[in-house]
Amino acid sequence: MMTTHEFTIVASGLDAGADDFEDRFFAAGCDDATISLQKGAIILEFAREAPSFAAALVSAFADVLRSGAEVERIEPDYLVSLSDIAERTGMSRAAISLYTKGARSRDFPAPVARVTSDSPLWDWSDVSHWMLGHKKLSSDDVLRARVVKEANLVAQAPELKRDQRIRHLQRRTKALGRAKGSIKMEVKA
Repeated sequence: MMTTHEFTIVASGLDAGADDFEDRFFAAGCDDATISLQKGAIILEFAREAPSFAAALVSAFADVLRSGAEVERIEPDYLVSLSDIAERTGMSRAAISLYTKGARSRDFPAPVARVTSDSPLWDWSDVSHWMLGHKKLSSDDVLRARVVKEANLVAQAPELKRDQRIRHLQRRTKALGRAKGSIKMEVKA
């Protein structure tokens, strides 16, 4: 069954002033993306039909590379603030703050970036898994978080050549797809 999956790819490496700028994306298969320029970056907002989120993201990643552009990152990003967590879970920022302080529940994941600042960041993959264990998100939400994180890690891996990135991402997302059942099992245990 095909479902429409929405996500954003931030790209670079093509001249936005070139006559064939948008045509290159269209010819590469990005005809289901809205293209814009924001803060010097190429933004492709996809609404891609595919049997799974992972399949949609991997195919879009490959299409962007095929256009000649570089994938910088996938959004929504896997690093999240308190406000991001609240928005993604449909909870209030105050409720999330209580979780992070241990006032509502224990073992909330620790921040992974800007730890000593007033605005730390958490790994959405860890937070979504914790939220699944507390019945605030589904296993599909956790899988999506893990796929976005893997895609961002691949996009930011300078040791991988362009042709290696897609194969690597396909292997990683396939492994995550097989792990979906174990995500549910981890929470029930």
